[in-house]
Amino acid sequence: MSAGSSSRARASASGSSSFTLDVFTSDEPYCSIDGTDYTRSRIEKTFHGDLEATSTVEMLSVRGEDGGAGYVAIEAVRGTLAGRTGSFAILHAGTMTEDSMWARWPIVEGSATGELEGLTGEARIEIAPDGAHTLHFECRL
Repeated sequence: MSAGSSSRARASASGSSSFTLDVFTSDEPYCSIDGTDYTRSRIEKTFHGDLEATSTVEMLSVRGEDGGAGYVAIEAVRGTLAGRTGSFAILHAGTMTEDSMWARWPIVEGSATGELEGLTGEARIEIAPDGAHTLHFECRL
């Protein structure tokens, strides 16, 4: 076997889970420059579906007077994915305007624990017109 390979076969897992934002609190802006606010927020979520889990998110964001915004965050996820229990982290980076949205949500390699150890991949979020949130993911276990 080559370095970095494992005797345990890695399986692909894709799926989706609805989630609720159970807590979303934001501090007062820690910096404001010419109408652009920089803020720290804490979010707690519950996932139901292919991922059954809870998570905590620490987020830094910026919002301009024109409505443009950007954020970075670390999300600590604890639960069961593809029948395996453990935890892992998701790195968030995104920007949005009135007309567009760009986001990347890679799973932080080396962050997974328990039966999810070795988890890699990426997630993305979908927000329906009615406000319902869904997490979609493509990963390898």
